Amino acid sequence: MPQPGLVLWTLMIRAYVCLTLPGEALELFRTMRRVGVMPDMVAVATVISASGLLGDLGIAKTIHCFIEKSGVEVDAFVSSTLINTYRECGSLTDAYRFFQETSMKNTVVWNTMIHQSLEHNNLDLGKQLFDSMPERDVASWNSMIRGFSNVGQYEEALALFHDMEISVFRPNTLTLLSTLSACASHGALEAGGWIHSYVNNNDLNRDGSLDSSLIDMYSKCGDIAKAIQIFEESPRRDLFTWTSIICGLAMHGHGKKAQCYFSEMNESQVSSDEVTMVGVLSACAHVGLIEQGRMYFQSMEKVFGLVPKIEHYGCMVDLLGRMGCLKEAYDLIMGMLMEANEIIWGSFLSACRVYNNVELGEVAARRLLELDPRDPWGRVMLSNIYAEEAKYDRSMGLRKEIKEKG
Repeated sequence: MPQPGLVLWTLMIRAYVCLTLPGEALELFRTMRRVGVMPDMVAVATVISASGLLGDLGIAKTIHCFIEKSGVEVDAFVSSTLINTYRECGSLTDAYRFFQETSMKNTVVWNTMIHQSLEHNNLDLGKQLFDSMPERDVASWNSMIRGFSNVGQYEEALALFHDMEISVFRPNTLTLLSTLSACASHGALEAGGWIHSYVNNNDLNRDGSLDSSLIDMYSKCGDIAKAIQIFEESPRRDLFTWTSIICGLAMHGHGKKAQCYFSEMNESQVSSDEVTMVGVLSACAHVGLIEQGRMYFQSMEKVFGLVPKIEHYGCMVDLLGRMGCLKEAYDLIMGMLMEANEIIWGSFLSACRVYNNVELGEVAARRLLELDPRDPWGRVMLSNIYAEEAKYDRSMGLRKEIKEKG
């Protein structure tokens, strides 16, 4: 029986990679070499991807060494794949070393190195590469704008957008999504409004694909009325637009309005996701809709098939705590599917402080101290509860302990 050819070997290796079975892919590559079949660029790129999935830097370097010694031609695709793989294996240093050494540096390879630098939160290297590029494209600009946005440097992201806007490149949907996200996180209403005008003037939102980002931006920048207007005029009522307006209304304390939109969303047969449920539960917490909050929380698994996450438990603890249902909130915490974090215990302790529940306040403070012994906030809150209940000895004891711990 004749041996399979290179194409068939490559297809089989590729199949293992697609099935996320990198170990099997690499073993098949070794077998291919043992029977004397020499890989080409496609086969090499495929086996590099397998080592990236495995996350094994040693194997990635071994394959890189094989490429250099075997004389297999390295094109832009192989170069980009190797850069990605080194980063996936946790070594931006090796990725950059290869980038400097390789002669195959087209715009795609430059963009790959910039993207991986930013994924590694190395903005200085990313900016250095961007400034050094012999030729940029829209993807180059998008990577930098998104990179600055992701690390909270929103002014730099907006400045880059303006630089791009006066360059030869026209911002696309990805550019605008990243820039609107920067405006939302920075609270830059004026800049966000300018970008909205730019979108309208250049007819860049005909299908409504930017509506959810515009709603989110206006909500986070304080103009909930404009967010509602965009939602009402949107031709695209999908999960993202519904979720954006519900979360925006919750953020502004419009719980009943958020609840109405949630009902409309369900009537329109759009399925909720975990983020939508955080929004509607948060809306209930802000205005004290306790019965509705209980109903929505209980319906997550029964109706929507969603397993509550820690954020959903946090919303319910906040709601129950605000309404003084401390025992119910405590029982909910103790019945959680995961360990409660500082946010949940802190929210519960605040409610104990408001309602002067010493017994449960002590429990919450103790849990907070277990999670972070250096944070004095739990001791301060418990000291205040003791003082309200005229338990001055305990209150003074805690304050002395806080001073001693600095």
